Amino acid sequence: MPVITERKPTPEQLLERVESEDESFLSRGRLKIFLGYASGVGKSFRMMDEGRRRHERGQDVVVGALQPKLGPEALQTISTLEVIPLKEKNGIQVMDVETILKRAPKVCLVDGLAYDNPPHSQHEKRWQDVQQLLDAGISVITSVNLQHIDEESQQVETITGKHVSQTVPLSFLKTAYEIVVVDAPPDACMRVTGQGSSNSVDRLSQQQLSELREIALLLAADVVDEQLSRYLARHGIEQTWGTQERIMVFLTPGANFNRMIDGAARNRDRFHGELMVAYVNRPDWSTEQRKKVEEGIERGRSKDAEILELDGEDAVETVLRYARQRGITQIYVGHKGRKSWWERAFGNDLDRLIRQAEGMDVRVFPHS
Repeated sequence: MPVITERKPTPEQLLERVESEDESFLSRGRLKIFLGYASGVGKSFRMMDEGRRRHERGQDVVVGALQPKLGPEALQTISTLEVIPLKEKNGIQVMDVETILKRAPKVCLVDGLAYDNPPHSQHEKRWQDVQQLLDAGISVITSVNLQHIDEESQQVETITGKHVSQTVPLSFLKTAYEIVVVDAPPDACMRVTGQGSSNSVDRLSQQQLSELREIALLLAADVVDEQLSRYLARHGIEQTWGTQERIMVFLTPGANFNRMIDGAARNRDRFHGELMVAYVNRPDWSTEQRKKVEEGIERGRSKDAEILELDGEDAVETVLRYARQRGITQIYVGHKGRKSWWERAFGNDLDRLIRQAEGMDVRVFPHS
């Protein structure tokens, strides 16, 4: 008898159900966040443009807080909106929460979500001001950079070398009704770095932007999962679907195993899946090559991955055969052109791996 597996409902299907939630839940304001993975991707402009479009549709929208300096295009975008001026406290400009609460708009735009308020304010952080607005039934559209998410700031600092002290807890982002990852302009990755641009996006390499984008997308997916989980919990719906993602990282001596395994582990955690780190033991490896693979194995163990030593003459067939047996959905491999160990092992057949991996995603990572 065939085994019938209940499949996880799509986010779209569950989000449709959210629209019909009870009045008491909807009495709280809704939080929408534009998330940028680097300074300069345009998150603040997207936030302001969203406010403009809602105003044009007839919604009552006010501006509660903006960055100190705005360009002509941004000023034009909000020119038709009512602005609640910031107030000064201990020489610092802060959001006038009391005036906004009295005004009671339908929607309030708040930039600079991670800002700290001065000492002796009602709230220590601006995101706590936003929380008060939401509790009062005012919906908030806001923006924040990935580096200002408390739980992600250390990882972003490792990638960019930039330290920040003002942060927002991830738990607050997970209360959002909607989160939008704002991508860098298409030409950003093609620009020559180090030419004095004030935007961080212009000073980061394509690899750095790619790593930051992946973190932001996973974070946004986690927020969606949290919202759906809350809906299921409120309505007593049990999550009965099983593991959907099984990820295999294939190690070779030259592979960038830190990036591969760390990315795979994030996806494993994100999808509540399984992670395997596999390698085909080769007798012709040098001492240095064997050491590199062993380092990758230890990295895998540190991420609670299952370690697999595969046996076979043809590496492509060996990997695919085992992947099919275990129901692998994603394979991570390293590659460094025609002179790499990968090509010597696969006989110039990376394309063959990709073509024959039916039903599996193959992600190729450049070597270190």
